[in-house]
Amino acid sequence: MLQVVIEEFLHYLRLVKQASPHTVRNYSLDLNAFCKHVSVDLQSLTKHHIREHIAHLAKQGIAKRSLIRHLSSLRSFFIYALRKKKITINPMEGVDSPKIEKKIPTSLAYEQIERLFAEPDSTSCFGIRDRAMMECLYSSALRISELTGLNQEDVNSAQSMVRVRGKGKKERLVPITTHALSWIKKYLQHPDREEIDKSALFLNRFGGRLSTRSVDRLFKKYLLQSGLAEKVTPHTIRHSIATHWLEKGMDLKTIQTLLGHAALTTTTIYTHVSTRLKKEAYEKAHPFCLEKDREGDKPDSVV
Repeated sequence: MLQVVIEEFLHYLRLVKQASPHTVRNYSLDLNAFCKHVSVDLQSLTKHHIREHIAHLAKQGIAKRSLIRHLSSLRSFFIYALRKKKITINPMEGVDSPKIEKKIPTSLAYEQIERLFAEPDSTSCFGIRDRAMMECLYSSALRISELTGLNQEDVNSAQSMVRVRGKGKKERLVPITTHALSWIKKYLQHPDREEIDKSALFLNRFGGRLSTRSVDRLFKKYLLQSGLAEKVTPHTIRHSIATHWLEKGMDLKTIQTLLGHAALTTTTIYTHVSTRLKKEAYEKAHPFCLEKDREGDKPDSVV
C-alpha cells in the first residue's frame, strides 16, 4: 500500500505539479528509502517510525542538509496522502527538522571581480561568450540555471531588462547594465558563433544550449588562472553583487525582488556579509588594529 501511494504521488508531481526530473528523482530516492526501512502499512505509520528512520540515516553518516531534505520529502508526501484520504492522521505532526546554521556566503571585492573577468580571451568567440556570461551574472545577480536558461528574446536591449525564469518556473524582469549588453552584442554578432539551437543565448561548441555543468567547468579554469580561492563558484558572483548593492545603499526589499527570493529572511544573510567585509576593511585600514605596528605599546593591565 505504501509503495503504491508513493508511485501515485510521484505521478502527481510529474503531471500535475510539473516538477523537474531532478526534483522527482530526489523525492523518489527519499521516499523509496523510507519504504524499504519501515515494515508497517501506511495507515499504521506514526511519528516514531519517521524518527527511527531519520536516526537510522544519521547513523549512516548522512549530512544534516540531506536529513532535512528527507524530512521535507516525507512531509510533502504525507500532506498528499492526507488530502487523498489515504491516511486519517498525518504522522509528521510533532516531527521537527534539525536546525542548521546558515553559512555566510563568500563574496568577492570589486577588484577581484575585475581580475576574474579579465581572464577570458576577448579575441575568440568562446572567450567573448564567457566574458558576456560573467558580466550577465554580475549585472543581474543570476543563478547559473537562470543564466543557461536565457533565450535571445529574453534580453531587451532597448529597455535594458532581461526576463529570467527562476525557481519554481517563476519569471521576473531584472535590469541589465549597458556594459553587459555590449558583451552580449559582441558575442551574438561574432562570425564564429554557430547556432543549432536558435533560441538559446549562450551556446556550447556544438551550437546547442550551454549546460550548468559546463559553466562550472569554465569557472574552475578561469579561477585557476586568476589565482583566486578555490571555494569561489559562479554563484559567488551572485552573492558578490548582492553584497555590493547593499553596501551602496540599496534596500533589502529591492534586493529580494532582484534576486527572486520568496522570503525576505533569505536576503538578510547579505547584511552579515556586508558587516563582515566592513570589519575586515576596518581592521586592515585602522593603524591601531595593526598589532605589528604597536609592539611595546600595550597596557600591562586593564583597571
